[in-house]
Amino acid sequence: MPHLFESYTQHALSLRNRIVMAPMCMYSAGPDGIPTEWHFVHYATRAMGGAAMIITEATAVEPVGRISEGDLGIWTDDQVPAFRRMADFAHQQGAAFSIQLAHAGRKAWSASRGFGPERPVAPSAIPFADDWNAPAELDPAGIDRVVAAFGEAARRAQDIGCDSVEIHAAHGYLIHEFLSPISNKRTDEYGGSLENRARLLKRVFEAVRANFPAEKPIWVRISATDWVEGQPSWEIEQSVALSKMMKEWGVALVDVSTGGNSPLQKITYLGPNYQVPFAERIRGEAGIPTGAVGLITEAAQADEIIRSGKADIVLLARELLRNPYFPLAAAHKLGAEVKWPEQYVRGKFAK
Repeated sequence: MPHLFESYTQHALSLRNRIVMAPMCMYSAGPDGIPTEWHFVHYATRAMGGAAMIITEATAVEPVGRISEGDLGIWTDDQVPAFRRMADFAHQQGAAFSIQLAHAGRKAWSASRGFGPERPVAPSAIPFADDWNAPAELDPAGIDRVVAAFGEAARRAQDIGCDSVEIHAAHGYLIHEFLSPISNKRTDEYGGSLENRARLLKRVFEAVRANFPAEKPIWVRISATDWVEGQPSWEIEQSVALSKMMKEWGVALVDVSTGGNSPLQKITYLGPNYQVPFAERIRGEAGIPTGAVGLITEAAQADEIIRSGKADIVLLARELLRNPYFPLAAAHKLGAEVKWPEQYVRGKFAK
């Protein structure tokens, strides 16, 4: 069986191990959305630390799609050079580089509950919570604009030198809002049936695919459940059905998270591996590669997820904030031989 430090290949993407840096918002860019020196050090350190691929934080495809004014953006060519510098350095360290293409939808300006420089947009004019600003319902022209923005972002990702891109369809942001009956009350071709609610994601995927080289894989992050009972919501059964559809479209991997679309969510279990069963079920029933996330903090724990076939990769978030060199330490604990940065070899763990 594969293990944590076995390489993983999808088309032109070749990962040196199964550990990927998960997207984590840092809220540290300026209003222009351009990565700063802080971002460079942040991502470069994890590439040096042995992660197989870096995925940037949620990177907005248009200004109104930011979670906050401190989010990264990829809506203009002026933002490309700073990303390219990070991608080039990651490649020098043997890591792949990816950008999470995102739109916050009704959760734009989260720190101020949707009251920001622009009115948020959403599938329906339903605020995230009672004290949030009500979003504007996207009309057909607005949907077309969003789809085009994702396509242009994918073109810029190629200019940056990305090895892959990830479409953010999770955590209560715009695409997830269209998927979930909690936030989508439309009666047109974007509402009602699963096929209709998935229509925006399908169009976004097609726009990204048309602007990103065919040999480079596209991943999609989803929330497998809304964790909301007592009303129509997004659940694992729909996630499996959607994943079967995404496999047909050509999505290469489903990055499986949960929640984020309702303040009413109640997570029934919150502990190590709490989201892994969703990745395992989607992998088994939809027949598509998956990534597992959620309180994965130990080398043996991550290795077991891969060895037992629960997922194809693990995405680490907070653990990589605590320890950027987790992959190097994990390799030592598991007895795997990995390449260290030449400058750090003198500090390599003794056998």
